[in-house]
Amino acid sequence: MVEELVTAGAVVASAGVVCLLAAARVVKQYERGVVLRLGRLQRAVRGPGFTMIVPFVDRMRRVNMQIVTMPVPAQDGITRDNVTVRVDAVIYFKVVDAAEAVVQVEDYRFAVSQMAQTSLRSIIGKSDLDDLLSNREKLNQGLELMIDSPAIGWGVQIDRVEIKDVSLPETMKRSMARQAEADRERRARVINADAELQASKKLSEAAKEMSEQPAALQLRLLQTVVAVAAEKNSTLVLPFPVELLRFLERAQAGPSPAEPTALPESLSENRPEGLPESGVGRSEIGGAEASDTPET
Repeated sequence: MVEELVTAGAVVASAGVVCLLAAARVVKQYERGVVLRLGRLQRAVRGPGFTMIVPFVDRMRRVNMQIVTMPVPAQDGITRDNVTVRVDAVIYFKVVDAAEAVVQVEDYRFAVSQMAQTSLRSIIGKSDLDDLLSNREKLNQGLELMIDSPAIGWGVQIDRVEIKDVSLPETMKRSMARQAEADRERRARVINADAELQASKKLSEAAKEMSEQPAALQLRLLQTVVAVAAEKNSTLVLPFPVELLRFLERAQAGPSPAEPTALPESLSENRPEGLPESGVGRSEIGGAEASDTPET
């Protein structure tokens, strides 16, 4: 009899231990426990720590309350300015009401993922290419509002949405590269023209100063020669003043040839008629007169 009582006590104790183990639950710090008793929701959500439920009657579902990082698959779409793009994003969300996340939606993760993909396609169709490339902050806010509106009824809060990458066709990339190159070339030309204008003004001021002091031009020329010679060049190009060339040309020309001297007035008066004024004429006449003289 005693043995039967001991055996029965052991069985009851074992059953009690089994029931205790079946009723014991441990909820982690970042989780919340939602209890369904005979399929009916218990509004008292179990907090973190050790808790008990009714075995075989209650069902407890743990809901993670941490922020979930979910990548949104890349979506193909056509922008408002008819450009085909491929955009992917990432979404950050968390559960703020564990009971609503369990009751209102079958799988809140899957629901948020599908809503994010649909909203991303809608954003692509409503935006221009320039907005997708340069105005992402505004698009992220619009995308967050589109996803957060239905997610509030699921007990889910959208924390942040970010567009990660925008893939463009190769032809569009080449066109954008040519546009950027042309814009940079335009800016470079404008900068060069502005620099030339400023340099011309400074050179004009320097020319006015040097015109008052001609020696300043020579000193500047010597400074330029010293700067060029410091580079160890084998050939030195030296500018030559035009005024110096003109001076050398006048020096090489020399004085103009002298005109023939005129005879004295005494000789010109006694000169016979028809006698030329040049010395050659006089020698010839003299020779003729000498030939008329008879020989002795």
